[in-house]
Amino acid sequence: MRLATFLPPAASTPRAGIVDGDDVTAFADESVTILDILGDPSPARAAAALPAGPSWPLAEVELLAPVRAPRAIFGIGLNYADHIAETGGEPPERPIVFMKLPSSAAAPGAAVRCPEVVRRLDYEGELAVVIGAGGAVAGYAVADDVSARDLQGREPQWTRAKGADDFCPYGPWITTADEVGDPHALSLRTWVNGELRQDSNTSNLIFTVPQLVEFIAETCTLAPGDLILTGTPAGVGIGLDPQRFLASGDLVRIEIERLGAIEHSIA
Repeated sequence: MRLATFLPPAASTPRAGIVDGDDVTAFADESVTILDILGDPSPARAAAALPAGPSWPLAEVELLAPVRAPRAIFGIGLNYADHIAETGGEPPERPIVFMKLPSSAAAPGAAVRCPEVVRRLDYEGELAVVIGAGGAVAGYAVADDVSARDLQGREPQWTRAKGADDFCPYGPWITTADEVGDPHALSLRTWVNGELRQDSNTSNLIFTVPQLVEFIAETCTLAPGDLILTGTPAGVGIGLDPQRFLASGDLVRIEIERLGAIEHSIA
C-alpha cells in the first residue's frame, strides 16, 4: 500500500490517502494523517479499514512530504563500500549516525533552496526507512540527503551541512513494508539534469536495515514517522573527477525500485 499526503486541486488543506495506480483516494475523515496510520501496529491494515473519500488523478494533486515534519531524521554515513572508496574513507566498524532537523523534510517535488553560505551543494540518493508503532519498520520511501560539502568538510559537526531547511526531500509516498518485501534488493538510481550519476542496489548496504534500527534504538526511542536515511552509493558530485556540484536550476531525480521516484530542482 502507498500512503500519501497531498493537496487536492484548488485546496489549501492537506489530505491523507492511498495511491492506487495513477489515482489517489483521500480518507473520508479529513483529520486523519499519515502519522496516525503509522502509529498502528499494521499500517496497511489500518489504512484499508478507513472509509474512502474523494479521488483525484495523481497528476492533478500536489504531493507533500508524507509526514511533513518528522520528529527525528537519522542519517547514516559511509554505508556503501563504493561510496567510501570514492571519498577516500575507511569502512566504519559501526554505523555512523548524524541528525537532520525536522525542518529539513520537504515535499518530493519541492525546490531545494541553496543557502547563500553554501558553494558546494551535493545530492545523495537514499533509501529511507519509515518507523511505525513500537519502533518497527512501517515502510520505505525515496530520499535525497542533500549535503553542503564545504560546510561538512570544515565543521566537525554536520548539523549545518546536512540539516539545513529543505535538505531532505522525500516521498513520493510511503510504501508499506508488506508490499516492499526485501529492502535489500532494490535498484537505486539518481540523475542530474537527465545524466545518470548513481546506479546501484540496496544489496550493497554495509549495515542492513535491521542492524541500523537496532543500533539507533540502543540509545534513542524510535517513534512513528521517524526516518532513517540508510546511506548513499557511489556517484555523488564530490566523488566525481572532476567534482561536480549542484547549481541553481539543476534538476535531481532519484528512483528506487518498487518505491517510485522524487524529482526536485535547485533554487
